[in-house]
Amino acid sequence: MRQCRVPSGHTCVGALPFTPNRIRRGLQMRFSVLAVSLLVLTAACGKQAEPEAQPAAADAKPAAPAAAQELVVYTSRNEQLVKPLFDQYTKETGTKVTYLTDKAPPLMERLRAEGDRTQADVLITVDAGNLWQAANLGLLQPIDSPTLQANIPAHLRDPENRWVGLSVRARTIVHDPKAVPATELSTYEDLADPKWRGKLCLRTSKSEYNQSLVATMIATLGPERTEQVVKGWAENLAAPPFANDVAVIEAIEAGRCSVGIVNSYYLGRQQRDKPELAVKPFWPNQGDRGVHVNVSGAGVTKHSDNPEAARAFIEWLSSEKAQALYANENMEYPANPKIEAAPLVEGWGDYKADVINVSEAGRLQAEAVKLMDRAGYR
Repeated sequence: MRQCRVPSGHTCVGALPFTPNRIRRGLQMRFSVLAVSLLVLTAACGKQAEPEAQPAAADAKPAAPAAAQELVVYTSRNEQLVKPLFDQYTKETGTKVTYLTDKAPPLMERLRAEGDRTQADVLITVDAGNLWQAANLGLLQPIDSPTLQANIPAHLRDPENRWVGLSVRARTIVHDPKAVPATELSTYEDLADPKWRGKLCLRTSKSEYNQSLVATMIATLGPERTEQVVKGWAENLAAPPFANDVAVIEAIEAGRCSVGIVNSYYLGRQQRDKPELAVKPFWPNQGDRGVHVNVSGAGVTKHSDNPEAARAFIEWLSSEKAQALYANENMEYPANPKIEAAPLVEGWGDYKADVINVSEAGRLQAEAVKLMDRAGYR
C-alpha cells in the first residue's frame, strides 16, 4: 500500500500529496490518453457526424458547466468542518473532492512553489488578510459569478472578485455579566480607558484575527488614534496575552479578568458544550461603525485545470444548504444573509456590523503588526 508522506502538520487525503514522480507519471498518462484519443478520432473521420444539439426551450434551466470528475482543494479549515461539506457536494454532484489541510501560509507557499504544476483547484482559508495575501501573490484568478454576487454582500468579497467570503465571525467583546454589567460596556476603544486596568484579557497580537481587527481600526480611526487604543489595551491587561480565544473565555469564567475580545464562534462552541457558561457576548460600537467582522472564504487557484468546476463548487458553498452546514457545525454566521445562524447564535440577538470591505484587513495587516509592536502589545 502506498505511503502518504507529508511534512509535519499536514493532512493528506485521497490522491495527495503530489510528488515529482507522481507529476511525471500523471503527465505520461495524459500523453498516453491523448495518443489513444487521436487514433480514435482518425478512425472515426469517415463516420457521419452527430446532429447538432438543438437550442434549449425558453423556459428551461441554463445548462450547468460540465462537472469535473475530481476537484483538489487546499484548505486551512479544520477537517471536521469541511469534510461534511465536501461529502455532501460529492453526493449531490458526483464530483470527488480531494483535499489537503495545513495552515494558510504553508499552503500559499506550496501554491507559489508549484506554479502551473499544481493540481489544486480551490483555496479555502480563514481570515480576509490571508485571502488578500493569496490574491496579492497572484495565486488566485478572478471569478465571474452573478451567483456569488447575489449570494454574498459586497463588503465580504474581494473588490476584484478573486475570492469570496463564505462564513462570518464577529470579533466581539465578551464579559461575565456578574462582574461587568453590559451597561458598563460600549466600544473597542473604551477598553483602553484606565478604568479597565487589570481587567482585560486578550489573545496574542500574533493572531491574524487581532491583526485584522487593528487593521480595520487603522482604516477607520487612523493610525495615531488606533495606536493610542492598542497601547491602552496593553496597559490594561490582567495577564500576558493568551495563545487562543478559548483561553480568554476560560480566564473570564475563572475570574482572572472581567472582559475580553474573541471571535463569536469560539463563544458559541463553548456555550454549546457548557450551557452553564456565564460568559456572554456584547456587541460593541453599535452607535457608530459596528462590530468588526471577518470571514473564511475561498478562491479559484490561478492554475486550476478545472476553473469552471471550481467556480461551481464555490457557488455551491454559498448556497442555502452549504451555508446552513457552516452555521450549525462551527457556530459561524452565514455569509449569505438569507440564511439564519444556528439557534444558539441567533439567541444572542441582532447586531450592526462594520461594513468596511474586509480586504482592508489584508491591505493594512503589515502596518497593524508594526503598530501593535510599537504599542507594546505582544
